[in-house]
Amino acid sequence: MASQSALINVMQKASIHASKGLLRDFGEVENLQVSRKGPGDFVSRADINAEKTIRRELSKARPDWGFHLEEGGVVEGSDPDAPVWVVDPLDGTTNFLHGIPHFGISIAVMETDPQGRRTITAGSIFDPVKNEFFYAERGKGAFLNERRLRVSGRRAMADSLFATGIPFLGRGEEAEHTAFLKELGNVMAVSSGVRRNGAAALDLAWVAAGRFDGFWERGLSLWDIAAGVILVREAGGFISDFASRDKALDSGDVVAANPSIHGDLIRLLRG
Repeated sequence: MASQSALINVMQKASIHASKGLLRDFGEVENLQVSRKGPGDFVSRADINAEKTIRRELSKARPDWGFHLEEGGVVEGSDPDAPVWVVDPLDGTTNFLHGIPHFGISIAVMETDPQGRRTITAGSIFDPVKNEFFYAERGKGAFLNERRLRVSGRRAMADSLFATGIPFLGRGEEAEHTAFLKELGNVMAVSSGVRRNGAAALDLAWVAAGRFDGFWERGLSLWDIAAGVILVREAGGFISDFASRDKALDSGDVVAANPSIHGDLIRLLRG
């Protein structure tokens, strides 16, 4: 049985509080007040209220810490040297708005050294529909509820199942979409399959849990991947950008997999 730290308990409490409103609104999804921010990017009352709840709960526990919020932007803490909370209150918004029960709450702790290098030192992803709480702290391993997580042990691409995200095809983005289709074709040709579940944080959590053998996507935001980065690494996986560099947090381009197939996946994506 895993013994959660005080920090993880704070993150879990905030996630559970926020999930109550999300689940209530999910049950009445057709009545949500929805506004459109941009192509493929929807925001609902549920999303904003969840973020407010998380911020309130985390601020009570760590009043000096700042925030990097999906909806609220950057909020400076009273202690400039303190860690920063990175929060995505509703990962999988489009799923949520279409009544698809696959979404989560992502919270991470980010620290920045004097050289400006950012490190994620703790992270959690809560799937309220399945009641699955994924969490990790640097050097302490990754867990799902009370069970220790390890990435999959598959070594052959032919046996491996992957997840990805499909880029939006808008004006001026044809080249990016064409490149993605090539990547998708390369991976599908040699693997057991590719899934597009619509929630990047949960995709990374599922890599950590060994459900997916790998994941790739470009152009993600910090809050999409922060918690997933530490989950995958603490579960024994590799996570990088498409050039095998430790730059995923900066670029938003992510390739995550178990150690045996990470290199093969990157070669396919480059191919």
